[in-house]
Amino acid sequence: MASPPCPVVTQPSAIGRCCPSPYRAWKTDLLDCCADKRICICGILLPCLLACKVGVEYGECCCVPFLPGALVAMRTGLREQLRIKGCVCCDWVAFCCCCPCALCQMARELKSPC
Repeated sequence: MASPPCPVVTQPSAIGRCCPSPYRAWKTDLLDCCADKRICICGILLPCLLACKVGVEYGECCCVPFLPGALVAMRTGLREQLRIKGCVCCDWVAFCCCCPCALCQMARELKSPC
């Protein structure tokens, strides 16, 4: 005859375990311009061309980046799509304070999203 199962006297605990965040950081920082020299040069010398390229790689028309607020919306959409930490306010500040750097960061992220 088999012995009866032992009763559970304690509940499992999540203490000591870390649940991974569903969001990750950007692969490169906003000011990591030297991470990809081609993108950096394009962002400095031809930011309009880089904006068009980012727009097309994001899946929009090449003219979309020239609409008011479109770059902030694309950055926010890209963050959400690739599950990158941040907020709309941070996206807005990145473009208002350093538009070429924000464009370059987006281009680097789209170049290797995984």
